[in-house]
Amino acid sequence: MSLDPKVASRLKRTSDGLVPAVVQQYDTGEVLMLAWMDDEALHRTLTTGRATYWSRSRSSYWVKGDTSGHVQHVKSVALDCDGDTILLKVDQVGAACHTGDRTCFDADQLTVASLPS
Repeated sequence: MSLDPKVASRLKRTSDGLVPAVVQQYDTGEVLMLAWMDDEALHRTLTTGRATYWSRSRSSYWVKGDTSGHVQHVKSVALDCDGDTILLKVDQVGAACHTGDRTCFDADQLTVASLPS
């Protein structure tokens, strides 16, 4: 089986066939991570309920939590208005980041300049 053609036709992919996937905790709205999906990864996610991504560094699929135990149970999947970003709302078990942090956005808070109002 493959990704529903109606869904596939809406996706706007990068030149290497990928779409960014923003991952959010379903009940708190906390942004956990950004990953990449191709058609097959999205199909696997939709049909299994487990978040599946394409690893650009390993050039292979990975199911979040298969090696770490930090599973993402998918609650919903949506496309943005342009079809160029996927939003996964998940129930995250354990850390979302490969560093062991709850989210991938804990480490580097950047300073924002004060702008005139």
